Amino acid sequence: MNAVYAFIEAEKTTHGVALLCRVLDVARSSFYAWLTARPAAAKRQEAEDELTAQIREIHASSRGAYGVPRVHAVLRRRGLVINRKKVERVMAERGIRGITRRKRRGLTRPDRKAAPAQDLVERDFTATRPGTKLVGDITFLPTLQGWWYLATVIDLATRQVIGYAMADHHRTELVADALNMAAGRGGLQPGCIMHTDRGSEYSSAQFRFLITELRLRQSMGRTGSCYDNAAAESFFGLLKAEIGTTVWETRAQARADVFRFIEVEYNRSRLRKHPEHGYLTPLETRALLQQDLTPAA
Repeated sequence: MNAVYAFIEAEKTTHGVALLCRVLDVARSSFYAWLTARPAAAKRQEAEDELTAQIREIHASSRGAYGVPRVHAVLRRRGLVINRKKVERVMAERGIRGITRRKRRGLTRPDRKAAPAQDLVERDFTATRPGTKLVGDITFLPTLQGWWYLATVIDLATRQVIGYAMADHHRTELVADALNMAAGRGGLQPGCIMHTDRGSEYSSAQFRFLITELRLRQSMGRTGSCYDNAAAESFFGLLKAEIGTTVWETRAQARADVFRFIEVEYNRSRLRKHPEHGYLTPLETRALLQQDLTPAA
């Protein structure tokens, strides 16, 4: 019907509104109501176009990873008062979607001779205080120069990657380097839990000595159960989905991409919904939780 009204508007100076409405079987009152509403409709369309531009910019800056919840959270952080359903509608109409993660292939190779540590986490991947419960894992990235391995340590209170190491091997030194980095920058508390799978790198005497030296408590999930270390597995799925590269030309390029993702995009920019404080980045979560723990003067 809008096309009919637009035709009448375009031809009214030639044939007159009354004649055009009679020929096209349109009530003049309906045409004039449409004409009156045009400025408001144009204003609404302009506002929606501006909203779409912001959504596309947010989506692009997240490498296409953000879906409706995080796009809506970024808009709210920018001071825009907007209903989430409207964001959902605009994104759906324009085919803007977040990334769906691929299932990750495991790297765990258990040491059958080493006795596993007790599971102190039992799939409770939450913590109220930074430096009290960590998860670690290893993944591999394919390059034309060969495999490139990444070990990470994540603080469950903030979901910040506080330690990581990369190399062309996945010997114990790799996971030890990641844990040493976490100890150097993460403010680990005495008795902090370090939870991993039962991979031989984590059950080695070298890694267990480091755990003891740092005054941590070692924890391990069951062999072959991704759910027992789901928080660490989830981060690797996120990294591979959001970086988007499937095969790097060189290990140096893989290193640079991983560094940028962890230090710039994930720890400092990526929003995650905190159960009490809403959408925050890992670094914002750490600052907020540390502020809550500061004694009153």
